[in-house]
Amino acid sequence: MSTSEANPGTDFIRAAIREDLASGRFDEVVTRFPPEPNGYLHIGHAKAVCISYGIAEDFGGRYHLRFDDSNPEKENWEFVEAIKEDIRWLGFDWGEHEYFASDYFERLYEMARSLIQAGKAYVCDLTQEAFAREYRGTIREPGKRSPYAERSVEENLDLFARMRAGEFPDGARCLRAKIDMTSPNMLLRDPVMYRIVRQHHYRLGDDWCIYPTYDFIHGQSDSIEGITFSLCDLGFEIHRPLYDWYCENLGIHHPRQIEFARLNLTHTVLSKRWLTQLVERGLVSGWDDPRMPTLKGLRRRGYTPEAIRDFCRRIGVAKAASLNQVEQLESCLREDLNKRAPRFMAVLKPLKVVIENYPGEQVEEFDAVNNPEDPAAGTRKVPFSRELYIERDDFMEDPPKKFFRLSPGREVRLRYAYLVTCTSVVKDESGNVVEVRCTYDPETRGGNAPDGRKVKSTMHWVSAPHAVNAEVRLYEHLFTKENPLDVGEGEDFTVNLNPDSMTVLGDCKIEPDLAKREPGDRVQFERLGYFCADPDGTADRPVFNRTVTLRDTWARMQKQAGTAR
Repeated sequence: MSTSEANPGTDFIRAAIREDLASGRFDEVVTRFPPEPNGYLHIGHAKAVCISYGIAEDFGGRYHLRFDDSNPEKENWEFVEAIKEDIRWLGFDWGEHEYFASDYFERLYEMARSLIQAGKAYVCDLTQEAFAREYRGTIREPGKRSPYAERSVEENLDLFARMRAGEFPDGARCLRAKIDMTSPNMLLRDPVMYRIVRQHHYRLGDDWCIYPTYDFIHGQSDSIEGITFSLCDLGFEIHRPLYDWYCENLGIHHPRQIEFARLNLTHTVLSKRWLTQLVERGLVSGWDDPRMPTLKGLRRRGYTPEAIRDFCRRIGVAKAASLNQVEQLESCLREDLNKRAPRFMAVLKPLKVVIENYPGEQVEEFDAVNNPEDPAAGTRKVPFSRELYIERDDFMEDPPKKFFRLSPGREVRLRYAYLVTCTSVVKDESGNVVEVRCTYDPETRGGNAPDGRKVKSTMHWVSAPHAVNAEVRLYEHLFTKENPLDVGEGEDFTVNLNPDSMTVLGDCKIEPDLAKREPGDRVQFERLGYFCADPDGTADRPVFNRTVTLRDTWARMQKQAGTAR
């Protein structure tokens, strides 16, 4: 089943497509994903990718990947390759349909000339600032034409050619479409089509010193490629009249633009502008920081493409903007990792346990289930010895009534191994417990009591002589507020950064097989959560990032909402 077929939220898009196919306006479905190669993709882009590629797949059409690369100051090959890597990781393949708007520059130039010849474009000597200040008008007041709008066709063609030839300095002139200076849509008030920019282009070098604006390349590139349905987020709705104007006045193939609400996610920002600030100001470690909503960051944290695609299906596609809960994304991830992630034992805050009646040199191995949700995953051998590590939180010397884990005189189950009973503790000079002494019942091998006695708690552990030291990074929401941009007057959005968004634990103990994981491997630490091996790790000191906790907050929220109804 494709991405959009499983998502009833695309019904309004599919209905529009069926209407155009039935009327004969188009005879095929061709969509595209047109990123600008000036940054990394984030989860909002993932939604757009899922929609465009999924719709084309549903209708037996084709989909294009096109890089709208008309801003040489910010674009480079690094972003091109990163975008392709991210889309492939998501599970989509565009085949041979890979395009660059910069390949169309000559054709776009000729299109601009044709608009000049038709009296619908002119070369303007006003700076952008002067035009905006004196001529563009406001939302409440109409604008007025540039004093250069009435140049003759011949003069405009000559000046435009000289702009291309490099006769004028940057910003000295631009080419404007001649549309309507009284339009309530400000984008139709003689928008810029070309500007002079002497900047090396990552693909074309220094062949051009004039570059088309995004609004001019967008629809014309769609037209050149034979795109039939231009699926865009709602931010482009106001641009649609300009998109249509160019296609209609050029007399070229005219795709249909359909807008949908972009993805908004709680406790994060999904704008290249804000994400760039986080990176450039050193507030995160980079674009692949596991706290970032970029696909690189999510991948490093341990997210799966299946979970992201599932999330995009579940949230649906609508015309109205909404704020999606990050807990729903995490719930999708838990469901996926529960099926695929092998289980291991790891102790994040170790407390030593000595089993006093266990033979000092003896080492046993126990069979541990790799994934109870996947019988084919099999089992592994886990070493057991006289000295172990348990979680410090699993022991209390003076426990409250409902504490069922280890405490003096209490018996607990060590997973896969034996029942043990705490007999005493060892403290340091400050009175802190540094070691727990226990005895074990050798008749309870495998963790089962032959006499059927009840034990209320099962705890994970790691054999001390076999433990591998590891670093574990615990991640929380990057921002404390659901809407990070909700700030007071004069405040910066970074005031809402969560100071506890990352906690590094440097003295963790993990079982030997866990240390063999490769970067990117996703696992479950039993009782603790899902984790992913990080590239920073080494063979003798692995590093793991917490992907998500075991507790499903979204499921609880949905249950509470259902009860309230």
